[in-house]
This record gives sequence, C-alpha cells and structure tokens, in this order.
Amino acid sequence: MRARRNTVRKMGKTLSLIVLVKQVPEIEKVRFDYEKGRLDRSSAGAVINPFDLNALEVAVRVKEKTDAVVTAISMGPKQAGESLRDAIARGADKGVLLADEKFAGADTLATSNALASAIRKLGSFDLVVCGEKTIDGDTAQVGPEVAELLAIPCAAYVEEILEVHRSRIVVKSKMGKNYHISEVTFPALITVTKDVNTPRLPSLRDKLRSRKIEVTTWGAEDLSAVAQMRCFGLSGSPTWVARIYAPPSRRRGPRIIEGTAEEKARTLAKALRNLDVLR
Repeated sequence: MRARRNTVRKMGKTLSLIVLVKQVPEIEKVRFDYEKGRLDRSSAGAVINPFDLNALEVAVRVKEKTDAVVTAISMGPKQAGESLRDAIARGADKGVLLADEKFAGADTLATSNALASAIRKLGSFDLVVCGEKTIDGDTAQVGPEVAELLAIPCAAYVEEILEVHRSRIVVKSKMGKNYHISEVTFPALITVTKDVNTPRLPSLRDKLRSRKIEVTTWGAEDLSAVAQMRCFGLSGSPTWVARIYAPPSRRRGPRIIEGTAEEKARTLAKALRNLDVLR
C-alpha cells in the first residue's frame, strides 16, 4: 500500500476522538505491598501513564488539523480527576472520570468493560486512542479488549500516523522486526507506542484554563443502561494474583586469586566454566 505520510484530510464533519487515560504512580518511587499482591499507590505521587500522553498527543494533533472534539476518559479514585485536568491542559476538550467503589479490584477485563461502557454512554464516536500499555501493569491488554467489547477494528503498536480521512485512518505498526501498514475504517481503536510522537508540555495558561473546566464523574449506576453491574470490579474479574514474592538476592563478593600466573589462569578458567561463561 502506498500512503502519503503524516497527512490529515480536511473533513466535512466533526470527528469524535476518545483518549483512554490512566493515572499511575511514579514508578521509581512506588513501593510494593507483597501481602496484598499489588502496588501501594499511596507510597508515591501520581502522573498520567506516559504511553497515554503519546495517545493524547495523537488526538490533539488530529484536532489541530481538522474539526474534532477530544474526550479523555479515566477510571480510578476521585484524585484521578487531576490527570484528566492535565489532559485538558494538554489539549483535550472534555474529561470523564469513572469513580466508584464498585470498580475497585478490576483486572484488565473488568477495566475494559467499564471503559467500553463509558464510550457507549457517550454515544457515537470515530476513533479511540490509547497507549500500548501502562507502566504499572505492562499487559497491553486493555486497548484490544475495549475494541473487542465495542466490536470495532483495532490496530496495535502504532508508531506512525500516515493519513487520517473522513471515515478511516492509515497507520504503521511495529510487529517484531517488521512493520505493518493498516487502513482502518471508523469507528476504530488504535494503541500507540512511545515512538509515535513527543508529547507536548502544558503552558501555565493552559493549566489555569483546565481548572475552569468541569470533569464529568460517573459511577457504576450511571452505566447501568449500557452494561451489566456484574462485569465491573472484582465480580467482573476472572483473573487475580495468587502470590507475589521477591526472588532471593545472591550477593557475590570479590575474590582474590593467588598463585603463579599459570595457576591464576587455571583457577579463573575453572570459575568461568562453573558460571557457564566458558565451555
């Protein structure tokens, strides 16, 4: 397929773009709760998942070149609303937060069910964009699962947006050592890698503007018309962590080899063979 690179066609309609955003802990500071088998999110500050910043940048760049509205959706506690305000400061028009105790304990499937239900509640849309994975889960499952639940096509691991048309998008994805070019018809979902762009930083003016925009909050009951409550949270999670443990650390101290040069060489070679470095 021959595609013109990095072009956005002028549209005759307003595109509806949705970006899935997750608030994650600062991974270099967070502690792990081994008894509960999960991250202790209270042990560190929270930021937008870095891959989701790339997804947001994709949507905002399309918006800048054509007529489009960008809605950011996140599921999490009430403080996750700050990440949505950050998304608005970076170019999103609206923010929707899914916050309810009934969403707690969700695995990737239950999370995908909640996000897909929110998208259904919003109504018609053209393109959903999300990061390929999150730094606190690293499963890369939620994006494709949301696409499956919405029964729409999905292109994963997108590294470059080649063209955007009124009813379709052309993207280049990295598949192992090869690249794959896909033409996907709207409505559709794509997951993007960190190589797709460099996310912008919000200005002080943008941050102040975002404080004036209200973030919509929905609970589980608000989604009852488009979903079954048993699909959320723990009840909708078929997978769980059975056990988490840290492998024992083995510290090797320095060793001084004595003897003649020939004896030292034989001792060193034997030690390297024991470590499978030499055969």
